[in-house]
Amino acid sequence: MANSVIEIKNLKKSYELGGETIHALQDVSLQINMGDFISIIGPSGSGKSTFMNMIGCLDKPDSGKYLIDEKNVAKMNDNELAAIRNGKIGFIFQNFNLLNKLTALENVELPLIYRGLTGKERREKAIHCLQLVGLKERQHHLPTQLSGGQQQRVAIARALAGDPLILLADEPTGALDSKTSKEVLQLLKELNEKGHIIVLITHDLEVAKQAKRIMRIHDGQLFENGGDWLETTRIHQDGAKKYQK
Repeated sequence: MANSVIEIKNLKKSYELGGETIHALQDVSLQINMGDFISIIGPSGSGKSTFMNMIGCLDKPDSGKYLIDEKNVAKMNDNELAAIRNGKIGFIFQNFNLLNKLTALENVELPLIYRGLTGKERREKAIHCLQLVGLKERQHHLPTQLSGGQQQRVAIARALAGDPLILLADEPTGALDSKTSKEVLQLLKELNEKGHIIVLITHDLEVAKQAKRIMRIHDGQLFENGGDWLETTRIHQDGAKKYQK
């Protein structure tokens, strides 16, 4: 398809743990298109993180195919993979991964150093990204001087600095309270409307429901009936709450 950005077919990944073979991904297939906002929901140990590492070109599958812009990731060397990660994909993590000795501005500038931009160009770009997430006035603050929500916004600005088409968000609201979580999810929705593809990894039902497409991962297998499953789960949870009352 013309609007397909990522094509994943029959992806498999296993690893050894304590003498046991863990089948982290089993025949996973997924097409990600322009404009997508996808949530991938699953419990701990379901294969979410392994799958995110595959999409983010941080790991390679044992078998199967992963195409990004019709190019086969398995055939790329380390430099080509680094170029994809630096130019196509922005990473947002649960624990922000900011450097505490650097200001918000300096944290956002960091990935731009590897692009050969001048100091002036880096600074202008970083200020623009902080403005996009509503934190331009806090640019000179250290992470320890910012709230959790503000730190996550800095992390999102840093992810945006490389002009990525795809934003990979791994439990982006996991360390935040419910009000701040809603604000960060709203920001991701706005970025999606501006053209960024969002792939959000979560174990939280309410977070997953914010996406346009809901995928469920279970025992290394991926199902695109996430919305139906979420609704069934909600009905069961509501019934359990009434019973408990």
